[in-house]
Amino acid sequence: MKTILLVSRCPPYPLHLGDRLIIWHLSRELSQRGYVIDLLALYNRDEDLEQVDSYRAFFRHIELFQEPARDSLAYLRRLIDRSARFAASAERSFCPDLWRAIADRLDGYEYDLVHCFGSVSVYEYFPLFAGRPNVITPYESHALYLQSAAAQGDWRARLRLPLVRRFERFMFAPFDRTVVISAADRDLLLGLQPALNIEVIPNGIELSRFRPQELARDPCTLLFVGNYEYAPNQDAARVLAEQVLPHVRQARPEARLQLVGANPPAWLRALESDAIEVSGRVPDVAPYLARATVFVCPLRVGAGLKNKVLEALAMGIPVVATPLSLDGINARPGESALVAEADDIAAATIDLLGDQGLRERLSRGGRALIESQYSWARTASSYERLYDEICQAK
Repeated sequence: MKTILLVSRCPPYPLHLGDRLIIWHLSRELSQRGYVIDLLALYNRDEDLEQVDSYRAFFRHIELFQEPARDSLAYLRRLIDRSARFAASAERSFCPDLWRAIADRLDGYEYDLVHCFGSVSVYEYFPLFAGRPNVITPYESHALYLQSAAAQGDWRARLRLPLVRRFERFMFAPFDRTVVISAADRDLLLGLQPALNIEVIPNGIELSRFRPQELARDPCTLLFVGNYEYAPNQDAARVLAEQVLPHVRQARPEARLQLVGANPPAWLRALESDAIEVSGRVPDVAPYLARATVFVCPLRVGAGLKNKVLEALAMGIPVVATPLSLDGINARPGESALVAEADDIAAATIDLLGDQGLRERLSRGGRALIESQYSWARTASSYERLYDEICQAK
């Protein structure tokens, strides 16, 4: 049994915010295996303080700290002044209350390992536990995300990219291990800092919740799921509504599109019609995944591993997706998913709608892939192995 201090950029709940999934599921799995975990986390939503009971059972101790606003000058100072890159005191950190809480826990309790989840929000506290076994999980490379956005013409991303690359060259360097969830993130970070000791541990899926159901699928429904606060999901929804669906309806006039997920902006709501459903947040996406004909994921911007795609594959809905949508997922084209660039998604979707045998093959192959490689139990076991290696090395 190990005792872990988890320092996180966010709480483990709600789960419709995809970056919280791994904290919730990993903590649940490890606590069930006898680990004792204390959680110190930043928060930036008022509701976060009301949802602690959703994960209280996984932790011995929980403290949340409101994430303070940060200004560009603070980031610039860290780039220019090497001595300021890692905080030397509470007052020199972004969140002094979190610094003091980490110091108090380390002073009062014995921990086998400190696990940081996040990147720029948590990396700077490293000096507090430099002599102890430690690991950081930045979830994904922000530089990789900006790189994809810049390739789509986002000038803000193009301006920010060099600065983020400089941060990612030094942020993770002193940690015993850096964990990312896809090989694409690993390769970019190693290109920036070859000395990193880096691991790839993908997210998992709740196999009992996301599983094929004995329901008849709709004859011609395209489905996409996402939190529409996230700009890449908005971009994907626009591609589906303005490019993919019109082409598909030329071949299949009865085709309709479901855009499911929280926080659709006004312009997206305005697209609702007989052919387009914009649901907003739903209690459970599984019924939609069980009934729709195909899951279409035309993401052009992003990084890391896409939970929405894992869920679709687990539910046995045939998937057609861009290569970026499948980053970190060992999907075999034509066996567990159809792969097409954004400009070719419509044609691939039409082919899939017209080929029941292909849909059945992708359905079986997608589920088999998830069962063999993407369970949360497998993810937790990978972290257990990593924790053991780090602790033994110290």
